[in-house]
Amino acid sequence: MNTTLALLTGLFVRLALPFLVTVLVVVALRKLDTRWQAEAEKEYKILVKDEMPCWKEQGLAMDEIKLRASKSEKPCWQLHRLSNGHLREACLDCDVFVSAPIPVRSHTTLHI
Repeated sequence: MNTTLALLTGLFVRLALPFLVTVLVVVALRKLDTRWQAEAEKEYKILVKDEMPCWKEQGLAMDEIKLRASKSEKPCWQLHRLSNGHLREACLDCDVFVSAPIPVRSHTTLHI
């Protein structure tokens, strides 16, 4: 009887206890990840207000897009930046972004 009890205790300590600890760690990490994702979504909603849809998705003609880009309006790719300030991959490959006119500085004269 003592041998069987020692064997079962050894198996529990050697196999079941590490398994239970691992399961508890996994459950805790999943809860933490869910909380972090909810916080990130809430922060994203605060940062992105009145987001203008992509010009290409609006179905605008290329002439209309160029007209909007030449005006003082912010282009759609500026409004769709990631939270770290980088442009999205979809914007970099977009025909609207690639064919957009290059911004030109207005000429100012220096008075010396």
